[in-house]
This record gives sequence, structure tokens and C-alpha cells, in this order.
Amino acid sequence: MTTLEETPAHLVQVGTLIRGARQHRGFTQAQLAERLGTSQSAVHRVEQGAQNISLDMITRISEALSTELVTLGGPKHSHLRVTGGQQLSGSIRVNSSKNAAVALLCASLLNRGRTTLRDVARIVEVDRILDVLTSVGVRATWSANGRDLELVRPDHLDLTNIDTEAARRTRSIIMFLGPLLGLEDEFRLPYAGGCDLGTRTVEPHMIALRPFGLAVTATDGFYEAAVTPRTGDVTVVLTERGDTVTENAIMAAACHDGVTTIRNASPNYMVQDLCFYLDLLGIRIEGIGTTTLRVHGVTDVNVDVEYAVSEDPVEAMSLLTAGIVTHSEITVQRVPIEFMEIELAMLAEMGLRYEESPEYLARNGRTRLVDITVYPSDLVASQGTIHPMPFPGLNIDNLPFFVVIAACADGSTLVHDWVYDGRAIHLTDLTRLGANVRLLDAHRLDVTGPTRWSGAEVSCPPALRPAVVILLAMLAAKGESELRNVDIIARGYEQLADRLRELGAQIETFRD
Repeated sequence: MTTLEETPAHLVQVGTLIRGARQHRGFTQAQLAERLGTSQSAVHRVEQGAQNISLDMITRISEALSTELVTLGGPKHSHLRVTGGQQLSGSIRVNSSKNAAVALLCASLLNRGRTTLRDVARIVEVDRILDVLTSVGVRATWSANGRDLELVRPDHLDLTNIDTEAARRTRSIIMFLGPLLGLEDEFRLPYAGGCDLGTRTVEPHMIALRPFGLAVTATDGFYEAAVTPRTGDVTVVLTERGDTVTENAIMAAACHDGVTTIRNASPNYMVQDLCFYLDLLGIRIEGIGTTTLRVHGVTDVNVDVEYAVSEDPVEAMSLLTAGIVTHSEITVQRVPIEFMEIELAMLAEMGLRYEESPEYLARNGRTRLVDITVYPSDLVASQGTIHPMPFPGLNIDNLPFFVVIAACADGSTLVHDWVYDGRAIHLTDLTRLGANVRLLDAHRLDVTGPTRWSGAEVSCPPALRPAVVILLAMLAAKGESELRNVDIIARGYEQLADRLRELGAQIETFRD
């Protein structure tokens, strides 16, 4: 029997395809297992992408489901077919944070001991960073349940063997600069990639890391880095209160011989997760949750630690939006409330009815969680411009969801996406589904509602959050819609279509 030797990302994609085909045929996991002569638990593991699967098994599953799962002759994109215009119901829990996970993966380079991360999101962005880490010698082992990840750094990283292709497909590769400058005198990293969101300069990262002795020259598709070791106390003033810029500065400070004061730091959720992890490594950080941090660096860390990644406020916003736009009553569990308070206050002003449970702590013992139930509500347009701000303002990644929510509200709303050069234009695709969304310039949208949503075929935009926004609008649109080439959604969401099905959404995954 020939076994398919694929990366975890490919196994997850195959599992998702099998699950979608099974559900489309109306089979339970037990029914499919009976046809295959195997156990329900085996089918469950395959659908979760938690085990290798042979070509013979793929063929048998295809025959059992009367569906062509794999076609030779090159890759084909996944698409979603949505039958919308129906209310959702039930409860759903928020998954762990994608942005926190990638920062923690990068920070694991600081530790010569064993790092075990609990409840890691199984998404493409995580797999790309893991591909880079393993290519330079880090040992990465998933637990049997596919949720926990053990990382062990070698004594010497083989940076000459870095997976260039994986590195160039994620902007998160830029966060290797901070930990590597404490480990290497010279190194090179591929240029950062990621979503197509217009020009995004990396200069703030360079400004933040120069006080630690880092000099970077851009040549031939790489960042060529040289480090002049420095000791003593350092003050870093960030020219941009960005999340990844702050994380890079923190990781550089963590391995610096001295105390580093970081001013104008982002106190956002992924930054706090990084600080909580570093605290377990013995790196003391004062001011967590504020814009001024004092990091007491440790030059040699060798600690076996476990850390549970906290819940994702952007996924929480995504799931709440699904309930809002479909005029449904749903409960979203394990919402990190500290990072959703502004969003909820704005939604309340627009007329959203919702209830919060008492607070409880996340598995990391630090992040405050609540369960939120949203009810069908008649929304009105926001009285002021909706725009993002650094935390504790409205989350930059949550802004796109307010466009589809504003399209459901009575009146006109101005949405100002001042951060990204090209993201606003992708949200005009909502007009294909009946929304009145006018692009005023590269950063501003005029949204007038309420919308009478109707089904349509839309090509997925090359940006994660706008892609999800269009999918959520399709849930509200009467009739059948198709969202084509949805691979980008897997960059930041784990089996989102399947999870929406748990709430009653009628979504089918298919390929041409």
C-alpha cells in the first residue's frame, strides 16, 4: 500500500474535502465507516487531517461517496456552494488565535528547552511557519489528537537550508528577525509575503531592532542581516504601534543582556500571549497590557514549558457576525472579552441585542473569557465613522465585518480602513450580492442598508478577512451562491465552513 507523504496542511485539505463530500451525500461518519469496513474514529481522524491516508483509501472513499476526490494532472482550487437566507441556531466555541500561534512559534527559537503549545490552530499560516522551522532543524511533533505541538530547537540552526518557498508565502517570517539576532552573527531571510493588501513597509521593524545591533540590507529577494552584539539597558521607541513590530522588539529584548524599555508598544492580544509565554521562560516583563514594556532579558534560556494559546477575538467577531447578518440567535463561547469590548459597544449603539455570561479564565490562566448570545435585531447605521485603532480601539482585522453588518443596518455608514492600501476595494464585491457599497477612495467605503441580499457567484478576493466577509454575506443571501477559489480562508481559519455547518448553515465544499 502506498502512503501519501504530505504535509499536515495537505492532510487537512484532503480531510476537509472528504468531510464536505460525505455531508453532501448525507452520510454520517459511522455510515461512511461501515461502507469502508473501518471505525468511525478512523474516519474522524482522516477528516481532521490527523493521520496519513493511502491512495487506496482515497479511491475507496471516492467510490463510497460517488465523488471524485482527487484528480491527477495538477492542483484544483476548492470552492464553496452556499444556500443562504436561513437562520442559524446553536452554540459554537472560539478557536485559538492564529496571530498568537505564529508569534509563539517564532518565539520558541529563544528556548533551548522543550516548548509544548496547547490547542494550536491547524491552519495554513501555522503550517508555513512550521515548514520554515523544521527546515532549519527544529523538531516539531504533533500530539495524537492533533491539537498540541511540541517544539525542540537544535543547538545550531541550519539557516542555509531554510524553506524559501514557505517563508515567502507568509508575512510572519519577518518575526524571525527578533529571536535570530540573539542567536546568529549573520543570517538571511526571504522577503515577507502574505495577503495582497497593498504596500506594507517593513521599515518600522528595522527601526525597532537597530538598537540591538541589527543591520539589514535588502538584496536579491532576501534580507541580509548582520548583528553587532550589544549589552546594557536599551530604550526602543516604536514609530508604529504595530503588533508584529512590537513582538519583534520583545523577542529581541528577551535575549538581550540588559533591560529594554519599549515605548509605544502594542498591547494587543497576540502581544500579551507572547509575553505570557516568555514569562514562563523566566523572562520578566513589566507593563503587559500597556504601551510601555520593560523586558528583563535572559541570554540563555533552557526551560521545558507548556503554554495554552488563547482564543482568537477575530474569529469571535466572525462567528458573531454570522449570527448578526442572518438575523439569528446563536451563542459564541469562549470570547476573549478584553479584546472585543469596543466592537460590542459599537454594535450595541447600532441596536444589536446580546447577552454576556459571567467571566471565566482561559486555559492560560490569564485571558478573560465570556460566552455571548446574540439575538435577531433591527440595526441602524452608526452615527460616526467606523475606523480601526490600535488596541484598545476597534481591531484592524475586525473592521471588514462592520461593512457587512452596516449593509444590514438602516441608513448610511462611513467605514474608513486607513491601515491598508488595497483592502477596502475587495469589500465592494458585496455589491454582487445586492449590497450598496460605494468605494469613495482607496481607504473609505460608503455603506447603505438595509440590503436585500441575493445569491451570486463571486471569486474569492486575495485577502483573508474580505473573503470571510463575503462568505458570511452569502449566508444571508436568499438562494444559492458560489464562492470560488477559497483556499485563502484556510490561512487564518480552521475548517470554517464545517463549523458554520454546525450552526445550520448549508455550505458544500466542491471542486470543478
